[in-house]
Amino acid sequence: MRRNEDPEFRDDPEFDRFTEDLSVKLFSLTSNIARLSSQISLLGTKRDTDRVRERVHDLLEESRDGFKDVGEGIKKLTSWEDLSPSQKYTQQKLSREFQASGTEFQAVQRLALEKQRASASATRTAIDSGDSSSLPRYSDDPNQSQVQEQDQLRLASQDEVDFQESLIVERESEIRNIEQSVGELNELFRDVAHIVREQGTMLDTIEVNVQNTSTDTRQADVELRSANRYQKQARGKACCLLLILAVVLVVIILVATLG
Repeated sequence: MRRNEDPEFRDDPEFDRFTEDLSVKLFSLTSNIARLSSQISLLGTKRDTDRVRERVHDLLEESRDGFKDVGEGIKKLTSWEDLSPSQKYTQQKLSREFQASGTEFQAVQRLALEKQRASASATRTAIDSGDSSSLPRYSDDPNQSQVQEQDQLRLASQDEVDFQESLIVERESEIRNIEQSVGELNELFRDVAHIVREQGTMLDTIEVNVQNTSTDTRQADVELRSANRYQKQARGKACCLLLILAVVLVVIILVATLG
């Protein structure tokens, strides 16, 4: 059999391109998760800045879209038919990598969600317990009018409250986005896991059928060999019986002739 006729080495350029593209996308997602974990660790610390939160937001969005895209690709891959053993290995390998990356991303999402909730809660608490008298004064002149001083404190306090309120709105919006994404991706991961399990069950069933067929074939071969030996023995016995009958017949003829 020539190499290109052997199922073990059957070429499928479309399958190769498709799996290579999925592999590259999975690698990119793995890199994103590592960067995302690093940025999320800064939330709620002294290094927490608007730029850090922007990077977390962007990486979450990019990763969510990436997992949806790759998830659909994995679904298509698991339904690919007429695969060689090496292609089945590639198919199962990519499915396992997707599930592992998905589990890791879910953990990162939950951590981001916890940090965003803690931040929003802390900000709300700070507003609710705020005291305008604790804000810095802009003048130490004892002759400054009381009205002007109160106006400055009121304006400064209101600016701070408005800023903190805007932060709460922004973080609550991010929380809702993450919660929605968690639900969508959980459904996607469940679908892929179900398909992979079904595929595994199907492969196991095929393997069992192949093993049963192989066992039946071996048993049939044993039975054929036994039947062949029996036939040979039967032919041998028949030949001996015919020889004995021939000898007896010859003796009878001789006796009759001589008598």
